[in-house]
Parts: sequence; structure tokens; C-alpha cells
Amino acid sequence: MGRFFGRDKDNAKDSLNDKETKSDYHIFQARDLYNKGINHMSNDKLEEAIRNFELAIRMDPNYVDAWIKNGYAHFHMEEYNSAITAYDKALDIDIDNSEAWNLKGLAFYKMKNYDKAIECSEKAIDLNPNDGMAWYNRACYLTLSDKVDDGMEALKRAIEIDISNAKKAVRDRDFENAHAEEGYMRILEVVALESIRHGNDYVGKIVWVTGMDKQDVEDALLRLDMKGLVIRREKRGFTGKEEYYELAKDLSHKLGENRRTGFLKYNREFSAPLNEIKDILEILNNSIEYVNNGDLTQASSAIDELVNPLKHGNTMIEQFFDQHRDLRLYYIRINEKGQAYLNSHKSEIIDLLTSIIEKVRTGPLSRTMRD
Repeated sequence: MGRFFGRDKDNAKDSLNDKETKSDYHIFQARDLYNKGINHMSNDKLEEAIRNFELAIRMDPNYVDAWIKNGYAHFHMEEYNSAITAYDKALDIDIDNSEAWNLKGLAFYKMKNYDKAIECSEKAIDLNPNDGMAWYNRACYLTLSDKVDDGMEALKRAIEIDISNAKKAVRDRDFENAHAEEGYMRILEVVALESIRHGNDYVGKIVWVTGMDKQDVEDALLRLDMKGLVIRREKRGFTGKEEYYELAKDLSHKLGENRRTGFLKYNREFSAPLNEIKDILEILNNSIEYVNNGDLTQASSAIDELVNPLKHGNTMIEQFFDQHRDLRLYYIRINEKGQAYLNSHKSEIIDLLTSIIEKVRTGPLSRTMRD
């Protein structure tokens, strides 16, 4: 009897080992098929890609990435219902997958179901508030739904995360019904300022590098000139007087700039000066005081100075990239959730602000400031 049970136990172990081996084999096969599918997608062989993704899913039904890429391939074949079905399968397995929510929103957008697209973008942003593309997509959906003010606010968030979204927006037809809005005009101004900062100081150059309409460029430059943010200059060329633009002195000190000079148009880069670092230190110290006192309005305003690309945001990104990212997230949450959020996250926000101050004081910048 003892031997019988002993053999049975051994057989059970062997059976378990066989199952584990088969499971590992299936996972390996699924990964191999998935990679083949990715290669087919890169070569624009979408039907072959879908076949490989489906085979991978048969091997491993819980393979979230395979479900997502399967949906993405269907999306590019304009099979939007099939794409949504695949994304839903991925979300059944991983409800917190922000990529799946974002891509599902794009499929609804293509079907002109903007309400559903907005819902998906909201889910994606809740899961990953630093996803600039999710904010950008949400801006498109809201604007197309005639919720222009909300769309411009979402676009502002997208640009705070990635300044290149501003350049993209001025060429995007999804924002056509927002062109008369003040928020959109400010975005045109941001793009014009960034172009001048990088040495594109003529209207024609700005049109060329941004894809903006000439009239939009001229109108943006006129508004910037009236605000004192740029200076219009003239110089003699082969065809007479030519107009060009420079950043106003105070703004060039804040943003830094690339100037192109001489016949060979070489670049000379000017980084943000020490005065700006001192300004940032003062704002950081003020921010700590406001947060500690629970002053929502003052705290939000001060932190905006640090994360906004039109203020000190660019320098913060260059000097304190990780801290800027975290601070921007707190800024978004403070403005969304208000006083209760500020009160419950005081210590974390103060710790972050203090860490930035410490980095300034112990890093190479502090030595330069002392010199």
C-alpha cells in the first residue's frame, strides 16, 4: 500500500512538472509570436501582424501587450470596432492600463464618438497624469465636442508636459473652431516665442519651421510686440529693409536663447542666467511658506511660476527634470482637488520643494553663484 501511494505521489509530481514545462513553453512561444507580429507591423504587414498576435493570445490568453498591439493593428486597418474589442480584452485583464484606455479613446475618436473618447481619455489621465499625449488627445476630443474652454485647458496641460505639443497644435485641424479663443492665441504666441528663441527670427522662418499660417505668425508677433515680449528690428538686406524679431531683454534672460549670427549662421547658445536661479530659489521658499500655511491660492500661483514654460518651467526642466515632473503633478492635483488635497499632502510637497532647494545649494550652480 505504501509503495502504491508513493508511486502515485511521484506521478503527481511528474504531472505538475509537465504542466509547468508546458506553461513555460507556451509563454516562450507567445513572446516569440508577439515579436514576429511587431516586426510585421514595422514593415506595414498588418494582416500578418494580427495573425501572430492572435496566435500569441491563444498561447497566453492573459498577454495584455498582445491584445493591445492586436487592437493597434486593427486600428491602422480602420477596423475600429475590432480594435475596441481587443482593447476591452486587455482592460478585462488589466483595468489600470493607461495605454489601452488612451488607444481605445483614439478608436472612438475615429468613429466620431467624441463623448466615449473623452471618457477614455479621462481614465488614461487618471492613471497617468504625466501622459502629455493623453492630455493632447483629450484637448482634441473636447474641442470637437464644442467644449472649447475645457479643450484649451487640456491643451495647456499637454504643453506644460511637452512644449512640442504647442507646435503640433497649430497645425492640427481638430482645433479649427478654437482659433478665435484667447487660449489658442496664447498657444500661437508660445510657438512664435520658442521659434525666435531658437534663432528663427524672420516671419518666413517661423512659418517654415512651425507650419503656421503667415497671418497667424504676424498676428502672434504683433500681440507679443504689444505685450513687450519681443522687439521688432529692421536691417538692410539685398532687397531693402527686412524686419526681424528678438526676444525682449528680460525674457531672453529668463528663457535663454540661440542666436544665429554671421554668414555661416553658427549658433551661440545663451543659457538661463544666475538671476533666474535666484528668482527660483525665492519662489521655492515662498512656496514652502504658502503650502505650510495651507494658502491654496498663493501656493498654486507660486508653483505655477515654477512649472509654467512661459515662466520658469523650461529652466526647471533643464536643471531639475525629475523634481519638475513631480511638482507639476502636485500642481495639477492641487488645482483639480483643491484645499483638501493641499492639506493632506503638505509634507510631501514641502519635502519636494526642500529637495530642489538643497540641490541648488549643494550643486555646481551654488558654486557659480558664490563666485
